[in-house]
Amino acid sequence: MNKLIVASNSPRRQELMAQAGFKFEVFTQDVDESVDESMPILDVAKYLAEKKNIEYRKLLDQEIVVTSDTVVIANDQILGKPKNADEARSMLQSMSDGSHLVITGVCISSDTKSISFDDTTKVYFKPITAQEIEYYIDNYKPYDKAGAYGIQEWIGMVAIDKIEGSFYNVMGLPIHKVYDCLKNKFGIFPKQ
Repeated sequence: MNKLIVASNSPRRQELMAQAGFKFEVFTQDVDESVDESMPILDVAKYLAEKKNIEYRKLLDQEIVVTSDTVVIANDQILGKPKNADEARSMLQSMSDGSHLVITGVCISSDTKSISFDDTTKVYFKPITAQEIEYYIDNYKPYDKAGAYGIQEWIGMVAIDKIEGSFYNVMGLPIHKVYDCLKNKFGIFPKQ
């Protein structure tokens, strides 16, 4: 049986894979995440997951490799990871009292095949006050999260009105689709 590799620094992705029962190793490297400006923004997450997977395949021969990328789209713009508190504040203000999309692209490959897919969740925020934004940034430092927030954190509890789609997709991995793909296409099932 080929080893399962989760190629991600994200503790949330690793946690979801473990909670789904998979035994895996983590392997990470820096991959260029630049995207052609003309690419439709709805395609970016899957494209980046595929791009990462191609780079990992150069180093991992026999393993089954899972790569992914999550983008947050608000007001027809991709909100990446904020570089500082000002960027985080701006992102959260732009999503306050409105909806945005969270798209996670996934690519799973072996030495003989590669399967890519994505999942989209629509998230609705209630109005968020400046005081709430400052509290969240000060206490949760969301600089490693696309869109400057984690649904599983305080801001998700108090500010999200509703979601349409998978909660886990917003956390960073549509684990229901990953599970189905690994089980049905690669023959990998959770191990005792």
